[in-house]
Amino acid sequence: MFCVLAGASSLPLRALRGAAMQAPLRRLVASSSRAGAAPGAPGAPRQQLRARAAVAGRAAADVAAAQTAQPAQTGSSTGAPLETARERREFKPRTTVRELMKVAPGGEAVHVGEAVEVRGWVRTVRQQKQFAFMQVNDGSNLSGIQVVLEPGAEGWALLEEGAVTTGAAVCARGQLVASPGAKQAVELKAESLTLVGGCDAETYPLQKKRHTLEFLRGIAHLRPRTNTIAAVARVRSALSHATHTFFQGAGFAYVHTPILSASDCEGAGEMFQVTTLLAGVNPAAARAAAAEAELVRQQVAEQGAAVKEAKAGAAPSAQVEAQVAELKRLKARLQEMEGAAARAALPLTPGGQVDFSGDFFGEKTFLTVSGQLNGEMYASALGDIYTFGPTFRAENSNTSRHLAEFWMIEPELAFADLSDDMACAEAYLKHCVRYVLEHCEEDLAFFDAMVEKGLLARLRDVLDRPFASVTYSEAVKLLRGSGKDFDYPVSWGIDLQSEHERYLSEVVFAKSPLVVTDYPKDIKAFYMRLNDDGATVAAMDLLVPKVGELIGGSQREERLDVLTSRMASAGLRPNDYWWYLDLRRYGSVPHAGFGLGFERLVQFATGVENIRDVIPFPRYPSHCKF
Repeated sequence: MFCVLAGASSLPLRALRGAAMQAPLRRLVASSSRAGAAPGAPGAPRQQLRARAAVAGRAAADVAAAQTAQPAQTGSSTGAPLETARERREFKPRTTVRELMKVAPGGEAVHVGEAVEVRGWVRTVRQQKQFAFMQVNDGSNLSGIQVVLEPGAEGWALLEEGAVTTGAAVCARGQLVASPGAKQAVELKAESLTLVGGCDAETYPLQKKRHTLEFLRGIAHLRPRTNTIAAVARVRSALSHATHTFFQGAGFAYVHTPILSASDCEGAGEMFQVTTLLAGVNPAAARAAAAEAELVRQQVAEQGAAVKEAKAGAAPSAQVEAQVAELKRLKARLQEMEGAAARAALPLTPGGQVDFSGDFFGEKTFLTVSGQLNGEMYASALGDIYTFGPTFRAENSNTSRHLAEFWMIEPELAFADLSDDMACAEAYLKHCVRYVLEHCEEDLAFFDAMVEKGLLARLRDVLDRPFASVTYSEAVKLLRGSGKDFDYPVSWGIDLQSEHERYLSEVVFAKSPLVVTDYPKDIKAFYMRLNDDGATVAAMDLLVPKVGELIGGSQREERLDVLTSRMASAGLRPNDYWWYLDLRRYGSVPHAGFGLGFERLVQFATGVENIRDVIPFPRYPSHCKF
């Protein structure tokens, strides 16, 4: 194996789904508000909706045809009976609570009067003599739906028995009706209630109260059932969708770059090393085997002397043979102990370093910190590409801004310079903000009320004004002239800290996204294009209020001689990057790109302060649970 260093159901689900498929429920086609829009467009064109409907129709026809053409077999070719095949069904997306709660432009609920089914988890339950009220949430929206059950309805006994509690999974069927309450437009008047999975109310950690986010990190398997984490998950999903619609709509190709890498893209060295060499390492066993080997080695020497003495003294042949046999046995034992000690210890080179030639990949290998270098390869052939995947950094940091595992979005633009890169970054961020404002209204309203007052106004500001831009040198002048006493003193050549970045975007530029360009070469990566002044590189960081740096990018160095020199200055061996240098030897073109930490984008869109709360299962120093 690889080593990296640094409750019972009252109704079978299969039967439940079978009943669900037989129920005369209307399956609804997604509207333009769910399908998303092309970059810059307020909604999908009507012809796109017709095209999607046609695709869905063809898919349904294909399934139906397959059911007709491939009936379930009842016997084998030899005549032997076979187990009854499982029922073949047409896939039909589950109608969500979010869809059932949809309201027409005139304010009327769209699905009132329809027979519907809701499957989800109980948030609250209140039982009275004549009615029972349950708030059921299926994860598709924030508020869920109120289910009303009357005595005599199928499943009422479950309530009387106390089987339906907070956290229980249920299936409710009935009619969607207008709600007399002011908190919701519709509610489900249930005709039947089924308990799918019970929940022990005494031990269930999520009660009807506010839990701290720190507490919820300790129960990451259950925290998606809370309002905050579920809303974060929906916004995260929407931002993922918006990412793909933006780049696909702009003609970018999606490239899957490797997680395992033998190169350090950033040259920082803060990487998780991956190895199989530790699989058999046992220091205690190695020490014990080495100690026994030393003892046996002495015995071999003594026995060798005894053999020589026996031969020299003309001892009987039987005695000599016995002495020789014992010597052979001891030598075999010595070889065995030396082998055991070697197998239980790390293999070393003659110079005393770990020998990775026998490792799985035959060389040092790491979890990647970036897919950029691989992305550049494909940009040199396909034109514009983007990556979207997990990256890793072994930075021993316990701040609210850092994770050991995080997701990165990294586009690369061929035949492009830094200005093109900046334009792409601005258009991408605005597209993502526009998308979540249109598709996550309820969740963002929740964050605006409960997490960050003014969140919606801040997001709308991103759309309403062009991004400001200053050079690094100008930014340093502004910070030094601000009169503010920063924790980290400002001088030309320092790497700007979060407090500097936020002050620039939130105070100096009045809560506006800000692009800072042309950083000192000594604080940036080797692959960034050297400017004509020889002191700065064509780099840019996009700073946003609340977060600080959200995007970091640059024009890449396309000149072979300059790139080779920059590698040497960074302490990298050009021969280790021969393939990267080949891109400059064969058809080199100006190109640029950027990287965006996806979790910081989610923070920016939700106002959530701690980065550990915007990724499903956070990884950070001393924590890799779940």
